[in-house]
Amino acid sequence: MNKKLLSTGIAMAALLLAGCSLAPKYERPVAPVATVFLGDPAQPAGLSAASVPWQDFFTDPRLTGLIDLALANNRDLRVSALNIEQARAQFRIQRSALFPAVGVSGSASRSRPNPFGAISASAPSVSSSYAVNLGITAWEIDFFGRITSLKDAALAQYLATEESRKAAQISLIGAVAQGWLTLLADDELLELTRQTLGTRDESVRLTKLRFDNGVASEIDFQLANSLAETAKASYAQQQRLRMQDENALVLLLGAPMPPQAMAGADANKLDSVKSIPDVPAGLPSDLIAERPDIRAAERQLIAANANIGAARAAFFPRISLTTSIGTVSSQFSGLFDSGSKAWSFAPQLSLPIFDAGRNIAGLDSAKAGRDIAVAQYEKSIQSAFRDVADALAGRATLTEQLRAQRAQADAEGIRFKLSDLRYRNGIASALDLLDAQRSQFAAQQATVQVHLLQLQNQVVLYKALGGGWKE
Repeated sequence: MNKKLLSTGIAMAALLLAGCSLAPKYERPVAPVATVFLGDPAQPAGLSAASVPWQDFFTDPRLTGLIDLALANNRDLRVSALNIEQARAQFRIQRSALFPAVGVSGSASRSRPNPFGAISASAPSVSSSYAVNLGITAWEIDFFGRITSLKDAALAQYLATEESRKAAQISLIGAVAQGWLTLLADDELLELTRQTLGTRDESVRLTKLRFDNGVASEIDFQLANSLAETAKASYAQQQRLRMQDENALVLLLGAPMPPQAMAGADANKLDSVKSIPDVPAGLPSDLIAERPDIRAAERQLIAANANIGAARAAFFPRISLTTSIGTVSSQFSGLFDSGSKAWSFAPQLSLPIFDAGRNIAGLDSAKAGRDIAVAQYEKSIQSAFRDVADALAGRATLTEQLRAQRAQADAEGIRFKLSDLRYRNGIASALDLLDAQRSQFAAQQATVQVHLLQLQNQVVLYKALGGGWKE
C-alpha cells in the first residue's frame, strides 16, 4: 500500500515538474520618448534624485517634522499599505492552488435498502457504514501551466501594488512640501497686504487733509479711498486662501498642524527656507528604473501577459486527482480493527469540446488586456517624461524670472518713495502717487509668487525623478 502511494506521488511530482507555460515571452516595450531631455544642457553632477533620501533633500527641520507626521498619519498612505497586505494574501491564495490540499474527513450513514419489500431473516433491515479518510481532494495537476500563469499574474499584481505604495509616498512627500511652502508664501503675502493697507490708509488720511484745505480734489480723495478698500478686500481674500491652504495641508498630514511648523519671525518667510539642492535629471531611460509608477505599470503589463498563458491553457485538458486512504466499517466499534483499511485513487481528465466560444473569447479578452496594459505603460513613461521636462524648463527660467521680478519690485519701491516725496511737496499729483502704490504692491505680490514657484519647482523635479522613496 505504501509503495503504491509513494509511486503515485512520484508520478504526480514528475507530471507537475513537466508542466509548461503557454504565456508569451515578456519583452519590455521600447520607451516612446526621446533619448535625452531637451532644454537641460548643464546638468548638475551628483547622485540621482532616487538615490537622495528625502531627509537629505528637505533639510528644514520644520518641513521634515511635517513629512514625518504625514507618513505616520496620512490615511491614503495607510490604505496603500493595506492594499499591499491584501494583494499579498491574494497571491498566497492563488499560489496555494499549485499544492495538494490534504484533509481528514469522517462520515457515518444508516439506511434501509428496501423499505417496501419483504425483510429477509438473514439480512438486517438497516445497514450502517462508518468511515474515516485522509486524502487529497480534486488537486489539479498544472500540466499546461494554467495555475502557474494565474500565480504569476497574482505575483505581478502584488508587486505592482508595492510600487504603487512607493509612488503614493513620493506624491505625499511632494504634496506636503508644496503645501508648506504655499503656507509660507500666504503668510508673506498677508504681511505684505497689511503693510500696503497701512500705507493706503495713510494716503487716505493725507488726501483727506489736503482735500479739507482745498489743495486736493474730491476725485483724488475718492481714488485714495478706492485703493484702500481694494487693499482691505485683498487682505480678506488672502486670509481666506491662507485658511483653505492650511486645511489642505492638515488633510495631508492626517493630524493637526503643529505650531512650530510655521515658526519664524522673518517677514520674508520664503527666504527663511533652508536651501533645496538641485538634482541631475539624468536620461529618460533612467526613469524606467527609478519611477515607482512606471514600475507599477510594467508589473501590470507582466500580469496581463501571464493572463494570456492562463487563457491559452484553458483550451487543453485539465487533469485532477482525488485520492484517499482510511478505514471503513459497518460498526463504529470496529472502525479501526484489522482488515478495515480502504483506499481510493481517482484521476480525472476534462477536455473542452464545445463551449460556445467561451475559451476563444477569454483568450481575446486576455490579449486585449495585454494591449491595454502596453498602452498604459507607454503613457506612464510619456507622462513621467513630461513631468521632468516641465520641471527642467522651470529650473532653466524661474531663477532669472525671480531676479528680474525682484529688480522690478525694488524699482517700484524707489518710484513710490519718490512719488510720495513729490506729492508731499506739491510737485506730483495724487494720481501719480496712488499709481506708484498700486504698481509697487503688484510687483511685490508677483515676486512672492514667483519665488514660491521656484521653490515648488525644485520639489516637483525631485518628485518627477523618483525622489522621495527610501527603504
